[in-house]
Amino acid sequence: MSADMMRTVVQDAFGGPEVLRVERAPRPVPLPTEVLVRVHAAGINPVDWKTRAGSGMAGLLGEPPFTLGWDVSGVVEEVGFGVTTLKAGDEVYGMPWFPRVANGYSEYVTAPARQFARKPATIDHVHAAAVPLAALTAWQAVVDTAHVTAGQRVLVTAAAGGVGHFAVQFARHLGAHVIATASAARHPWLKELGADETVDYTTTRFEEVVADVDVVIELVGDAHDDSSTRSLKVLRPDGLLVTVPAGVSPELAAAAEAAGVRVSPFLVEPDGAALTTIAGLIDAGEVTVEVEATYPLERVAEAHTRGEAGRTRGKLVLTLTD
Repeated sequence: MSADMMRTVVQDAFGGPEVLRVERAPRPVPLPTEVLVRVHAAGINPVDWKTRAGSGMAGLLGEPPFTLGWDVSGVVEEVGFGVTTLKAGDEVYGMPWFPRVANGYSEYVTAPARQFARKPATIDHVHAAAVPLAALTAWQAVVDTAHVTAGQRVLVTAAAGGVGHFAVQFARHLGAHVIATASAARHPWLKELGADETVDYTTTRFEEVVADVDVVIELVGDAHDDSSTRSLKVLRPDGLLVTVPAGVSPELAAAAEAAGVRVSPFLVEPDGAALTTIAGLIDAGEVTVEVEATYPLERVAEAHTRGEAGRTRGKLVLTLTD
């Protein structure tokens, strides 16, 4: 392949994993304030397969063709005019451009330098690529939106997933009492991450055994067994429900008001400064990153199939270098 071309994943239509294919495309060129990053690994997130199928961020991206992917870890290849925070050769990770197209499933990406941060030194690119979108979602929900403090009781639903396993660790880092929902097989691992209590959602409805919660980080949504609405029942008066998957419906807002609690919609955004803080926690051994499986770029459809099946522990990652 010529030096000005790269491999990238493209879809020409909405649909199942089979619409994803690897093609060659021109390598992007960084504009002023941007960096060109050679991607070593790219994380896969639920928003990816939802968007591929026509939901998720599809309404913002418009009709295909486009390239999915927002989680990347790699090496700065070139810097545009004006960039002073990074230089060629720096190992970086980031969640560029979200929710606009970032072309993360590609060998090269360009984005503003400040949407990246230096990669945690203690983990490889595969694990670093599993961090940005999931960890920023958890960080911005737990820290910036809920303002969790020591001694509060925090419930995290779908705690064994990509966002959930970071939310558990961040809430615990802040000194909260953490309650996590997951299948029973995940409970020992979640206890290692810092969960004080665990609930097996396959056998127990969490609102029947959990109460007096200050904050719920809700990662399931009402589309799945009314999880957001049921979360209102466990909150203390004036407690806060942060709903991540699908926002706040008028019905959920009305139910929260009637229950005397608060509810907040949420959407993650790029934040290089927060990624620097998170990298520090990872390098200090306070936060761990879970990768269940990796796939070469050419097996992206297989990776999406596995992700959509659910029950993933942590993240799935695409590899783009040997």
